[in-house]
Amino acid sequence: MTVPMTDIPSPPRPPQKGLVTWIWQNFFGSLGNSVLTLVILWILYKAITGAFTWAVLDATLAPATIRECIDAGGACWAFIQDKWRLILFGTYPFDQQWRPALALVLFLLLVIATCIPASWKTQERKRWMFGLWLVGILLIGVLMSGGLGLPHVEIRFWSGLPLTVLLAVVGMAACFLASILLALGRRSSMPAIRWICIVYIEVIRGVPLISLLFMANIMLPLLLPADVTIPNIVRAQVAFIMFFAAYMAETVRGGLQAVPDGQYAAAKAMGMGYWQSMIYIILPQALRITIPSMVNLFIAGFKDTSLVIVISMLDLLGTANAAKADPEWLGLFIEAYVFIAAIYLAVCASMSWYSRRIERRISMRQQH
Repeated sequence: MTVPMTDIPSPPRPPQKGLVTWIWQNFFGSLGNSVLTLVILWILYKAITGAFTWAVLDATLAPATIRECIDAGGACWAFIQDKWRLILFGTYPFDQQWRPALALVLFLLLVIATCIPASWKTQERKRWMFGLWLVGILLIGVLMSGGLGLPHVEIRFWSGLPLTVLLAVVGMAACFLASILLALGRRSSMPAIRWICIVYIEVIRGVPLISLLFMANIMLPLLLPADVTIPNIVRAQVAFIMFFAAYMAETVRGGLQAVPDGQYAAAKAMGMGYWQSMIYIILPQALRITIPSMVNLFIAGFKDTSLVIVISMLDLLGTANAAKADPEWLGLFIEAYVFIAAIYLAVCASMSWYSRRIERRISMRQQH
């Protein structure tokens, strides 16, 4: 006899737990959990209240002197109010600092437009985005260096946040392209190309970034003719690209190995050549797999731009050090580091948040 589907009893639902019950079971379920929870809550309470008192209640705003800040005992935000332009824009001419500020705003708008998924849905929109980036880069270059009626500013005066963003963005974009070529070269069937890529990757990964920066700044000029000079920013950028391209290449290679062999066979069965199969079939899947690792490298690359301070380049950290060296504010340093730490945190947290959003979108597409 067939039992109607409507007569089959549904399995019992698990009992719903309230918020209080969940908190009690997870944080106070045993004596050890209770003690640990109370200790952590006490530490958080002391840290949060102490930070709030220092940053808000006892803080000193402009106009104020260093003696007034010391007597108040809290954060001296008067120092940041006095030195924020030096920290953000460094040695860029003071009366022209609106230009790097506008360039940063323009770059931020380009990034926001790029992060909107609808901007890449059709081929026409992709072409528009590429054109928008091309025009935007040209405008940023004109704003920073001069032209179209703007006075010329030498590249050696570029410093602060614009220098950090330039090193990170240009470096990461070039690293990404170079890493794909290195990863494909390491998996090549041609022994010469494969071994060149292997040696390059292993040697660069075995050398600290700071040593590459020293070599680019000190040794490279010795190898060039006397009448050939390369700006410090270019040398630092090349060292930066060489270093992170090697690390990204291993990440991309891991993604290529994770793609099932059936995908290679399917591309070959469709009559695709090597580059067609890589561009349209293999690399999109491999890069999708490597999103978390790639974002980690992007974040590390953005923070490691601060190492250019060892070759006398004033990035965001360098300009903060220059600001706190002013005799008028000598002895203050925490406020400057808190200020630039907030900038680093905002940028890195934004990259991390957006990468998680991309992963969720990809997961939802795969489920449907």
